[in-house]
Amino acid sequence: MALPTSKEEVEQLYDTFARTHDINDYYARSGVLIGFIEKRRLAIIRRMMSARAGESILEVGCGGGHVLSQFREARLTGVDVSGEMLAKARQNLAGLDFELHKGDVAEVGLPDHSFDGIVCTEVLEHVVDPEHVLTQIKRLVKPTGRVVITFPNDTLINSIKGMVKRTGLTGIPPFKRMDWGGDHYHFHIWTVREMRALLSRYFSVVDLEHAPTAAFPVRCCFLCVPRA
Repeated sequence: MALPTSKEEVEQLYDTFARTHDINDYYARSGVLIGFIEKRRLAIIRRMMSARAGESILEVGCGGGHVLSQFREARLTGVDVSGEMLAKARQNLAGLDFELHKGDVAEVGLPDHSFDGIVCTEVLEHVVDPEHVLTQIKRLVKPTGRVVITFPNDTLINSIKGMVKRTGLTGIPPFKRMDWGGDHYHFHIWTVREMRALLSRYFSVVDLEHAPTAAFPVRCCFLCVPRA
């Protein structure tokens, strides 16, 4: 897929993604294997963030709000380029203390060093300029805050998908929906070492966990803090 070259193209691209890949359906009906991996990812994010009541938590690329909803006692802020996704988030976060912003995180008026915690999960591979996003996260997190960033381990995932396709098992659970994630929307692929190196240019990486396990690292979850 060609890289989008304007804000309008970015918005259109991810509104299309939101319409063709229902995020609510993904979390509710992805099957046993994917469901287990994603529950584990959410559990790791919750533990790493350790949000306390009243803290300010930002999610960059908040999608349908499923991750933000893990921090029910916090003050929640979500940013996403897709109005379609934000409409789902507004429904999924009903009853919580939240605000949502549509657009580039650099341009929605969030003040410097204003968040106790920032989450950016399964997002950087989708953006044209990941370092722009990381620069903004560094700007927005408090000096005493923490940042949780996760990546799909596409090197492993693509290897597994290739093997499954060669064996003809794509019509059999748990592989029926293995292409749900829309790999053609991924503009970047990093190894785990490259992920750590990228984050280390902006933060101190203090922890790394994998979902579902270190032996099967489909999702790579990093806990980072601002450099002293």
